[in-house]
Amino acid sequence: MNLRVGGGLSRPAAEPQIDTAPRPFGSLSQRGVRTGPALRSRLTALAFVAPLLVYLAAFYAYPLYRNLDLSLRDYTVRSFVQGDAPYSGWRNFSTVLHDPTFGPAMRHTVIFTFVSIVFQYVIGLALAVFFNRHFRLASTLRALFLIPWLLPLIVSASTWSWMFNSESGVVNYGLHLVGVDPVGWLTSPDWALVSVIVANIWIGIPFNLVILYSGLQNIPAELYEAAALDGAGGWQQFRRITFPLLRPVSAITVLLGLVYTLKVFDLIWIMTKGGPGDSSSTLATWSYQLGFGTLLPKFGPGAAVGNILILIALVFGLLYIRVQRRRET
Repeated sequence: MNLRVGGGLSRPAAEPQIDTAPRPFGSLSQRGVRTGPALRSRLTALAFVAPLLVYLAAFYAYPLYRNLDLSLRDYTVRSFVQGDAPYSGWRNFSTVLHDPTFGPAMRHTVIFTFVSIVFQYVIGLALAVFFNRHFRLASTLRALFLIPWLLPLIVSASTWSWMFNSESGVVNYGLHLVGVDPVGWLTSPDWALVSVIVANIWIGIPFNLVILYSGLQNIPAELYEAAALDGAGGWQQFRRITFPLLRPVSAITVLLGLVYTLKVFDLIWIMTKGGPGDSSSTLATWSYQLGFGTLLPKFGPGAAVGNILILIALVFGLLYIRVQRRRET
């Protein structure tokens, strides 16, 4: 209580009011303190990601959009320049699917891709296991096996064209030494596809070797030591340890090889141009031939064939993602 100076009682002094009402979370003052560093962090992350997004948009998204637009319109040379091609819907795809060249091109694409991937993987895996023993000169020999991968593709294709030449090629010369008649590797419809497959296998082996060798390095050596103590031989160790633990690496190796082999164009074009006739044509070479191989290019059908290739690669990519998710769960 407060006593009045003249006597009597006075009213108590008013106590200061304290605002005890709860403030809503994320109010203006709190947001200013809390989101300041978070906002700067997001802007910094966006600044780092922006070049990648621009690159993907400029070199992947826009070309895919243009290719889809080409396949859905009736483009000529004039309309391609002026940009006034009429919309044709799925007519270009129907034209391609009913073309007599589609069947052989699809069959050659399947054969070329399947045979190349199988031999590239098997030979690459055998070489990776061989070099995993760490003997003398292993690193030097492994580096020499990378030469086909490091050479420009035009050099490799030109070299194989010379080697498979019917008259002056080294392959036919070797056959002549053992008494075998010369073979028209690049001029015979029966051997043209075989020739480009052999060349593509040679080029793709180093890629499989590098990826699979890296996967072998991650397998603990203690597993092999324990298996050897249990009496397991080399083949049993490969079946029970190497191959099962190498499956994730093998899956991505096969997938990348599949995507790459589906779109192989320059090797076949340099060696045979898809001939003789259509004996070595694939969807990739046919697409190029439709769009750029004639005086009157067919941009729409050529783009449609390219989109079919993209769709095939996308299907296998989605299958791989689904299989990986099942294994993780």
